[in-house]
Parts: sequence; C-alpha cells; structure tokens
Amino acid sequence: MSRMIDEIRAAVSGQRSLIYLQTHEEDRVVDALNQLAKECFDNGRVSTWACTAGLDSAKGKDTYDPAEALRVILESPHEGFYVMKDLSGFIERQEVIRGLRDAYHRFSADAKTYVVILSPIRVIPDSLDKEMCLVEVPLPDGHELLDHVLKIKEAYPDVTLSEAFQSEMSLALRGLTLREAGHLMHRVFKGDNPTEDEILTQIFQEKKWLLRKAGYLEFIPQRLDLAMIGGLEVLKDWVARRKELFTQEAVDAGLPVPRGVLIMGISGCGKSMSAKAIASLWRVPLFRLDMNLVFSGMYGSPEEAFHRAMKAIESVAPAVLWIDEIENALGMTSDATTAEQALTFSSFLTWMQERPPLVFIAATANKIETLPAEIIRKGRFDEVFFCDLPGDEERASIFRIHLELNGIDPDAMEIHRLLHPTRGWTGAEIEQAVVAARIDALQEKREVKFDDLVRHAIRMVPLSTTMAEQIRAIRSWSHNRATLASKAKPKSMVPEK
Repeated sequence: MSRMIDEIRAAVSGQRSLIYLQTHEEDRVVDALNQLAKECFDNGRVSTWACTAGLDSAKGKDTYDPAEALRVILESPHEGFYVMKDLSGFIERQEVIRGLRDAYHRFSADAKTYVVILSPIRVIPDSLDKEMCLVEVPLPDGHELLDHVLKIKEAYPDVTLSEAFQSEMSLALRGLTLREAGHLMHRVFKGDNPTEDEILTQIFQEKKWLLRKAGYLEFIPQRLDLAMIGGLEVLKDWVARRKELFTQEAVDAGLPVPRGVLIMGISGCGKSMSAKAIASLWRVPLFRLDMNLVFSGMYGSPEEAFHRAMKAIESVAPAVLWIDEIENALGMTSDATTAEQALTFSSFLTWMQERPPLVFIAATANKIETLPAEIIRKGRFDEVFFCDLPGDEERASIFRIHLELNGIDPDAMEIHRLLHPTRGWTGAEIEQAVVAARIDALQEKREVKFDDLVRHAIRMVPLSTTMAEQIRAIRSWSHNRATLASKAKPKSMVPEK
C-alpha cells in the first residue's frame, strides 16, 4: 500500500484539494485514506458519499444528489477527506462542476479538507482539468498481497505454505486486486490440500481471465520442463542460470534482471518450445501476442491495440511475453513496410527500453534478416540465439524424449541406428516419425517395433531437402551474428547445390 499512500500523500502535501483516484478498489483506498487522515491532520477523518446512501456525515439531510452533497460539505467542512464514490457519473452536470470548483478554491487555501473522487474510469471535464489532481492508483504490491492472503489462510489451518513459496506466490499474485486475490485464494484453499504447483497453476489461470478481453493476448497453459527439449544445451544453460535473477528480490537488490531473448533458426528446431520452457522454469505465466490480430483492425488501430497489449501484460507481471515470428509483424522491408508497422515498431522499441523489469520477452523468428538492426542490437535483447538442425547426440536425445512421451521404451529401440537416416531432420520431424510409428502399431493392435521407425525415416523427405536453399541462407546469416543454441555446431546436413 506504500506506493499508493505516497502518491496520495504527495497530492495532500501540494494542497491539491480536488483529487481524482482512478481505481476499482474502493475499500482498499478508503482504508489508506483513514490511515492518512490520522497522519496528516490533528482531527482528521473520512466521510463517504454514494448515490444510493448520500453523505454519511450529513445526518438528517437529503444528500443523495451530488450537488446538494457538495453544498453541505462547503457549508460545514471537517478536517480530512470526503470520498465521493459515484461522482464520475454526475460530474458533467454544471452544478456539480461549480460545486467542485468552489471546493477547490476554498479548501486549497487552508489545506485541511480534501474532496476525493473514486472511479474505475477517468471522467474529468475540460473545465476541471487544471484543478483536478489525477492519481492512477497502483495495484497492490507483493507484500500487501501476501499479508492479505495470510489473513485468509487463517481460516484454513490445514493448508501449509512454506516460507520460500510465500515469496514466490506473492510475486505470482501481482496484477490482481486484493478482492481478486481473495476470491482466488478462498477457492484454492477450499480444495483438497493443494500443492504449491497447483496453487501457482490456479493463479496463472486467474491471470488468463484478466486478459480474456484482450483477444490478441493468448494465455499458454502448457507447463514444459527444459528436460523435454532435446539439445540446445547452451540456451538451456543460459535460461537456468538466470532463474534466480527473475525475481522481485533481484530487482530490489539492483541485480541485472533478464529482459529478453531473440531465438531464431530453422522451423521445427525448438524455438517455440524454448519460450514455453522459460516460463515453466521461472514459474511465471506465459502469454503469446498475436501480432496478426493486432494489425487486423479488429481492436482499433494497430498502434493503439499494441499499446493496450503492452499495458495489459505489464498489469500481470511477472510474466513472459512470447512474440512468435516477430519478423512478420515488425520486419521493416523496404517494399512491404506499412505506416502501421512503422508506428508499431517505434512504439515497440520505446516500450522495450521503458518496460517494467519483470516482463521478459521471448521472441522467435525464422527470417531474422528482415528485422532492422535497432531491434537486434544488444540492450534490446540480452541474447540472440540460433537454433540449428540437431546433431547426432541431439537427435538421439529427441528420439528418446518422444519415445517416452508415446509410451515406448527407448532402450528397446536401437536409436543409434536411426541417426544416419535422420541426418538433417528437425526435432518436429522426429516427433512426427515417432507418432506415425505409434499410429501404425495401434491400428494393427501391437507394440511399436524398430522397423516402424525405420520405415518412416526412409519415407520422410525432411525440410532440409525441400527447403535446402532457404536453410543454407539462414545458417549463413547466423554465422558470427548469433549465439549457437547447441554446444557444438553440427556437420553440414543440408544438401549442396
């Protein structure tokens, strides 16, 4: 609550007698004003007005009409705050504007009485623009959320929350109001002794619903362990080493918090899986930004829709923002660039520099050469990784992973004999070969045999053959321009001309 109190206290110190607090959290704000009334005034108190109840301090008087309530306040003001809860719906009326202007000029002089307007929406007439002090009330921080959750937990003695998890949970809850967090935790605590992972999953699901109106932001629920990615050891090590840095404690300590990675490479080689695994390892929600919908016009101008998307993702931080095929949306080719792309690109660069520290960008690209240098340079992204075709060891690891996922014993398959016929294959092609072999076995009501895998390995024409020229161009561009995501560069697997 300290940040909110600091902003209101600054308005009081400046003798701004008309304060407009934009917030959905009436109870939380009134509690803060009660605290400030005792701190800032000798005999300060808080009175409230609502259109259904009138002014609670005007006993025996009809103050349902806001203009009449303001007249009563002007006649006999008390020290402290008058909180007007529903005034935004009446504020355009001339007599209400006059009452507020009179209050501003009278109360600014002695700085003992303040009229506070509470509203979830901003409605400030031009005629009050200079008199009104607007404060966008920030959402509760992690400490405030944790205190609220621990009070709720007292009603559920069977639920245990380790001290280490409490810190993690308070970070995950950021972006929720106190009421939203309360509703969620009551539901979670009423469950059958929920585990810590189950609690986090419920919190991330709640954040999904927070962004459901922004149709261009998609919540990705899949929890993917780094061990489920074959190869890419350099990338996985980079992500694992930064897990403890993507925390509020790291921010408070002034440590270098990870900002983002750009993962480029050949289609089917693990770029999307890597974005999912980052969010899973760091135990934060993952949201995918659909830039095609941003530019579709369904949500207003692309620049406006993009701005709303960035504000939405900031509201649920900490989070990973996944921008898939970023070059299709922000690639600035000379013959295809539109005015909308140019404006959105400019907004994106500005946002990347100024965004909050706990929003991590995981951008993926197939044709990075179409992206301008401004977005690739160090400082925008922490690192640019290139996902190449997997080498022998990586393909063996990928085979083992997908055999296990399909209920097939990897040790019963001679994986080493599959490495030569699958040279030049992507991880996605290996997955499809295993799936196809399993389907054959299911249709014939038998176990998967090694020959099933060999048969599909011989039949499949890999991407490295059908798109050989494009893959050679991608690999050539990445040379000395990006960090190889794998430990060792594989031998050439792309057919020469």
